[in-house]
Order: sequence, then C-alpha cells, then structure tokens
Amino acid sequence: MFSQPAYLRNHLRRHTEEKPYACNICNRTFSNMSGIRSHLRTHTKEKPYSCVFCKKAFSITSSLKQHLRTHTKEKPYEKPFLCNVCSKTFNHLSNFKRHLRTHTKEKPYECDSCPKMFSHRAYLRSHLRTHTKEKPYSCVFCKKGFSVTSSLKQHLRTHTKEKPYACDICNSAFSRQHHLKTHLRTHTKEKPFACDICYKTFSQPASLRYHLLSHTNEKQFQCNMCDKAYSNMSGIKSHVRTHTKEKPYSCVFCKKAFSITSSLKLHLRTHTKEKPYACDICNSAFSRQHHLKTHLRTHTKEKPFACDICYKTFSQPAHLRYHLLSHTNEKPYSCDLCSKNYSDKSRLNEHYRSHSTEKPYSCEICSKRFFLKISFRTHMFTHTNEKPFSCDKCGKAFPCKSLLKRHYRIHINEKNYFCEVCGKEFSSKSILTRHHRTHTGEKIHSCDVCNKKFTTRYYFNEHYRIHTDEKPYSCNECGEKFSMKSYLKKHSRVHMNTNPYSCLICNKEFSGKSVLKNHYLSHTKEQPYSCEICNKRFSRKDNLERHHIIHTKVRPYSCDVCNKNFNRKSHLNGHYRTHTNEKPYSCEVCNKSFSQKSTLNMHFLSHTSHAKETPFVCDICGKEFSFKPRLTRHYRIHKKL
Repeated sequence: MFSQPAYLRNHLRRHTEEKPYACNICNRTFSNMSGIRSHLRTHTKEKPYSCVFCKKAFSITSSLKQHLRTHTKEKPYEKPFLCNVCSKTFNHLSNFKRHLRTHTKEKPYECDSCPKMFSHRAYLRSHLRTHTKEKPYSCVFCKKGFSVTSSLKQHLRTHTKEKPYACDICNSAFSRQHHLKTHLRTHTKEKPFACDICYKTFSQPASLRYHLLSHTNEKQFQCNMCDKAYSNMSGIKSHVRTHTKEKPYSCVFCKKAFSITSSLKLHLRTHTKEKPYACDICNSAFSRQHHLKTHLRTHTKEKPFACDICYKTFSQPAHLRYHLLSHTNEKPYSCDLCSKNYSDKSRLNEHYRSHSTEKPYSCEICSKRFFLKISFRTHMFTHTNEKPFSCDKCGKAFPCKSLLKRHYRIHINEKNYFCEVCGKEFSSKSILTRHHRTHTGEKIHSCDVCNKKFTTRYYFNEHYRIHTDEKPYSCNECGEKFSMKSYLKKHSRVHMNTNPYSCLICNKEFSGKSVLKNHYLSHTKEQPYSCEICNKRFSRKDNLERHHIIHTKVRPYSCDVCNKNFNRKSHLNGHYRTHTNEKPYSCEVCNKSFSQKSTLNMHFLSHTSHAKETPFVCDICGKEFSFKPRLTRHYRIHKKL
C-alpha cells in the first residue's frame, strides 16, 4: 500500500523498468525525479547537504546520513532482508532477490540472438546492444558512443581527469575502482588468483588468463595478413596495426602517435618525469617495471639466465644473448655496400645509415636527430636522468645497454680483441678499430667547415665547437659555460680553491696540468706548434687550431645587417655590437664601457704601472707599441705600401 499516487507510480516502474527522466548532458535515464536531480549534481558539482559538525558537503542526503554516523557513532538501522549465505542485508526485496542469484548461479534472462544467459534483466539489456550495435550514451566532450552508462562514466574521467578512488596507504589515486583494488595488492602482496595446473599465484585475473595459455599453447586469434597467431584479442588488434600503420593513440604534449596504449603510457613519462616503480631497498625509481626488476637483481645477486654451453649465468637475457655470440661467432647479416657482417638484423639496419646522411630518429624535446636508434634512446635518458641498466657486480648504473656491456668487461677481464701491430689487447672491437688508426694515421671524421680531419668522433665534436661556439658544459656555481668537459673540471677548482699543480721555477700554482704546461712555455719561450702553411708558431695547440681557420678562407657566419662574413661565431657576435652600440664590458676603475672584452683588457692596462711600457716593436720601421693587437694593425700599413 502507498500513501500517495506518486509513490505507487515510482514503485510500478520497478516492474516495468520504465525510465522517463533523461539527463540532457549525458543521456542517462532515471525512473524518478529524485534520481535525475541527484545525478545532475555529478555534472554541476553542487553539494547542497553539509555536515553540522565538520561542514563537509555532499550531493545526496544518503551520503550525508552515512557520514553523520562517523560523528554520532550511531549504528545504521537494520535492513529487513538478510542473506542466509553471506549475512548481507538489503532494504528492498527486489535487490535481495537479485543478490541471491549470485549464490544460486540462477540466470533466468536469456538472449534471443545467442545462447548467453544473465542473472539480471539490466545485464541482458546491456548485452543485447552488442548485437544491435546500439550506443545510446554519448560523451559530451568527444561524442563517442557507449552501450552502457558505466562505460560512459569511466570514459568521462579521461576528459575530467577525475580520480575518485584513492589509496589510503600511499595516496595514489585511480579513475576506476578495480584499478585501486589491483593497486592495493602491491601493498598487501596478496595474490588471490591461482593456476589449477602449476599452482602459481597472481594478483590479477588477466595475468592468470595469460599464464593459462602457456599450458595450452592455444592461439585462437590469427592474422589474415601474415598468419601470425595470438592468444587474446588485444594481442591481434595491436599486431594488425603493424600492417595498417594505424596509430590511434597520440601524446597530448607533442602529438606523437602510437599503435598501442602501453607505448603511449611509457612515452608520457618522458614528459611527466613520472617514475612509478621504486626499489624498496635503495629508493631508486624507474619509469618501467622491467627496469626495476633488472635493478633488483643488483641487490639479490640473482642470475636466472644460464648458458647451455658453458653454464655461465647472467642477470639479464640480453647479457646471455650477447655471451652466446662468443661461442658461435655467427654473423649472418652482411652489408651489400661494404661487406661488413653483423650478428643481428637491427645492427645491420643501423649500419646502413652510416652510408647515408639520413637521421631518422628525432628527439621531441630538443629536436636533436640521430643515425642510430640506440643513440637516440641513450640521448633520451639525458632528459629523464634515468639509468635503468645496472651492473650486478658493483651496482654502477648506465643509461644504455652498450655502456653497461663495455663496463662489464672490467669485471670479467674479457679482452678478446688483439692489435696485430703492437699486441695490445682490447675489450671491444670498436675500441680496437679506433686504436688501429694510431698506427695507420687514418682520419675518417672530416669537418665540413675547414676540412680538418680527426681519428675519432669525440675529437671531431670537440673541434666543431670552435666553429659553432657551442658550450654545453656549465658551472653549477657561477653559470660560466665551456666547450669541453675538461675545461669545466679545471674551472671547478677555482671555486674549490685547489691548485694542485705548482711551477718549479716561480712557485706559481695552477688548477690544471695543461695550464701548468702552458705556463712553463712563458719561461722557456718555446712554441712547439707550427702552422704547416705559413710556419707561424704557437705555444698552445688551441691557438694553432684557431689560426688554421684564417687559411681556409671559410667564413660561414654572416651579419644579416651588412652581410659581412666571419670565420667564428664569437667574431660575428662582437661585430653585431657595432650595429647595436651595445657595450657590455665596463672598467671597474673608471666605469668606461667597451663592446669587446679584449678592448677592455687593453684599456685596463692604462691604469697599471705597465701603461707606459712599449714591448712590441715593428721590425720594419722600429715603431713601438704597448699592445700586440696595435702592432698587428700597424703591419697592415706596410703591406699596403
């Protein structure tokens, strides 16, 4: 019996399942007005019901009532329908009946299109839409359609970034409740899903399902393009995109597209710097789970990968694969341009690029391009500061496998490569190849600005900075920048006040050995570096290199105001100031300003006791000068005559 006709109408809709009230935002339907009102507050974020004790606000009265009991310690009223199996209680008979079916496994609602059966009418309705392809619930942001409201709710959180399910232990938040449940098992170490065959346990049902396929070897999803088979639908979907080149998942930061969501998730961490996998022993954090697993073996000393030939064990499968090549020496992949052989196809593909100028790998953060994928990956770690590859002998970490492999040989004293000229031993073929050039004098790296050649890429890179004025190494104390790491190390000693190198003649102290050597030349007046073209001599090698540019006549740096060309970028920068009238260098004594540092240095001598000295004499006319640059300018008068 009902006291009002409206209550009866609302009750009848439970039987008819009529839902006449629809949300105009997400199209969700409700059987009564109070339901639609409560629902609308999920969109408007309105919370009209507040707690009298702590002022916390709620969108519906039932949530407020439940919250009030935390203050009043009042026990909730007893629900009249009690389940004899699990002791759960219910307010309504219909809810109680539905619950009982979870125990009896009764499924009275059958699909007319397929043999599938359901315990609830609502489940059947949702299932029918898989046949009709009906998607009545659409997203207000992207118009994507969904067959059930729960899927729409979950999808909406991808737009709103709402994460209502929070972990009480570590405050991590999740958009789905089952993600929170799965996460909690990382704290409890609970693994409730067990394999009936080998009794192995898992924290997630999906992990168990994948594991079971290892027993059956069943691969029911087959690709109709290449006959490759997969054990699950997600696997075949991801694989098909390798044929179609479809990349539906794009990065919100740099718009890079990916074929699978897991690749996108990993990529996003290069922007967010997120490292969710932390080591419980040393607090090192990693962006990928398998990097953490590899790292943990540095603590446990576990080496699960064994060689079948010599029984040597390794902590990583990559180390084992690399080791196996020492037994077979097999290199089946050959370059058809230079006949060089490689043990795997990926290395051959990377080698091919050494014959071309193509640099297919581009960094989305700094736009730097690379020939090799491994070089690109290694570079990416300079942005994340991540070093996922750890040595299981000493714990030292590296950003890429190749550096770890090279380091590993220090421990095993493996030196398989011998120089046929001098008998010296080397741990890698690349180091032996570089060493060979000390005998042959071969210089394969050529500068495209001045045509100077170098034996190694390292020396070439250092030289090239003379032209570009690039100074990638900066001091953390004063911000001064340097073109070479060794220069930065020497400079760092200025802040530490350490000058370990002293001159035996005048006892003057210096921060670096090379600086001391250069100083010695001021006593001996020795100039060991000679120009091959004009025979001009220099006390320092870097001065000779700068001088070489004069002979090349190459002036790649052009002023966009007057089109004047210069052979060094620093000269162009100094020239620009003649247009801008900028004078950044000022004298500490008289505050006079200058456009160039060298002019300031000459001016500064006018305040010292050496101002009237004229040590620089013209050997043609005998005129004397206080500064060498003035003598150099004077020489031009004689050349014109």
